[in-house]
Formats: sequence, structure tokens, C-alpha cells
Amino acid sequence: MTSGNNGASTPEDDDPFGYLYADGQANGAQPPSGGYGYPNAVNRVRAVGQRQYGQQPTAAAPQIPQQQGAYGQPNAHYAAPETHPGGATTVQQQQPSYGGGRGRGPNTKGLLIGAIAVVAAVVIGISVAMLGGDDDKGDSNNDAASTPTQSQSADSKPSSGSSAGAGKEELPKIDAKALRLDGGAATASDFKGAKADGGVYVTNFNQVGAKVTWSVSDIQKAGTYRLYVRYGIPGKDANATLLVNGTANSQPLNMENFGGTPEGDWEKGWKTTWANVNLNKGTNTIEIACNEGNQCDLVLDQLWVQ
Repeated sequence: MTSGNNGASTPEDDDPFGYLYADGQANGAQPPSGGYGYPNAVNRVRAVGQRQYGQQPTAAAPQIPQQQGAYGQPNAHYAAPETHPGGATTVQQQQPSYGGGRGRGPNTKGLLIGAIAVVAAVVIGISVAMLGGDDDKGDSNNDAASTPTQSQSADSKPSSGSSAGAGKEELPKIDAKALRLDGGAATASDFKGAKADGGVYVTNFNQVGAKVTWSVSDIQKAGTYRLYVRYGIPGKDANATLLVNGTANSQPLNMENFGGTPEGDWEKGWKTTWANVNLNKGTNTIEIACNEGNQCDLVLDQLWVQ
């Protein structure tokens, strides 16, 4: 090869892509065979303007085998691993069942019945407690309370001839003029309000030694009773000594100014008090006395036992 001569080869031969151009094709340039010289290469090179678009491929697409059977059914083309030689054995675990029935939840019927039974039992218990209340309010003739309230009003005295209760013996009661009087005590009827027969009450009691005595008979049963005393005061507290069968009570007979009556108003000063007394069967002696330390500015109207 001489100067200015590059040999037999032409420039288009030196350009491996000369066949892509019109002048190269006019000079006889050919695309290389074998896909650019690479072994087993796919020759997909075309000249410019030769590729057509929008046409279907000539080679058929591989077919995907159609699934056999409906959802959840075994596929004929599928074999479980345990069916192959040496495959592992699969143990199917059974799901627990609730309520014993298909598609059922927990058994709430039994719980509902149990709850209804509990409510019914509570209602029955309350009904029995209300119906079986203590109808026995205690024997009014034998009240063992140790501390009297002594807050009775003047209207708490039983009416004449009344008994302590239906079917029970009539208990004793007495008016002031039937009491035995000692120590200067006397009867009077100067102001109104006494419920004793003729409005007579015991007065002159505000002196040491004054005393009234009641001989109580016809006690059918020994026990603790309430002695009620209706008294009048001039709007200030008073008290006296209470003796039963010769024994004085440990506490004075309290005759306070319950309700706050104005001082000096005897007609509005009528009150009722009570105290527990232990009586024997048959006859007993009850005394109310003005002793040292007592405040005896009072009058006495009636006494009765319940």
C-alpha cells in the first residue's frame, strides 16, 4: 500500500454502519452477518425506514395453561409436595368449633337464662323480706329499753278504758286525785289543761318531802314496763325521784320543758314523760317524791303503765 492509498478497502467498508446510509448502500455496503460479528447473536438490525410498526409478531406467544377447576378446588396441573417421592407428610389441623353447630358463635342462650334466674332470685328475696317484716313491734306491756327517750307530748296519754293492745290485758292507770298524797302535796284545778277527771291535778309539790304514791295492782306478768307521767311545768325544766317497791331508780324522773313553753304559762306547760320500771306479778308500789337535789316546780296530772 502506497502513500495516499489506503488499500482496496473503501471508507464505507471501514464504517461498520455504512450500510445504514443511502450513499453507503449505493456503494454496495452490506450489513455484517452474524449480528455484528458476535457468535449466535440475533440479527435484528434493519436499514432506516425498513421497520414497520403496529404489526402482529410473527412468532406465536407461548400459551399459559388454563387453570382447571373453580376457586378452592384442586388443580390437575398441581401436585402437592407430599405426593412426590420423599415429600413431607402434612398434618391438617382441625379448627375448633364453638357452640357445637356450624357457623354458630358462643352459646349465649345459657348465659341469658342464668342471668334471668339470678334476677328472679333477687326479686323473690326482696319480696320475702318485705312481706316477712317484723310485725311484732314488741310487747308494749313489757318494754326492756334501758334508756327512756322521755320526749312524749301531752297528747300521748291513752284514752280512758283503752287497753295496751288488742287481745292483751288492760293495764292500770290513775288520775291525780286518786293518788295518795304526802309531805304537803295537795290537789287543785286552778288552771286548765289537766286531763284527769274534773281537771284536778296535784300541786304544792315544790318542796322536799312532797310525795305521791300509787298502789298498782293486777299486773299479770312480771317484767319491765313503761311508766308514763303527765305533768305540767311553768316553762322550765323539772325532775323528781322515782321509787318502785321502795327502790329508787338510779336516774331522776326527767320532766323537761319539751317544746320550749314560755316561762310562767302553766296552761301551755303540759307534757308527758316516761321511765322504765320493773314490776312484779300482782301488786306493786310506785312513788314520785321531791327529794334533796330535785327541781320540783311542777304539777302532776295522770299516771299509767304500758
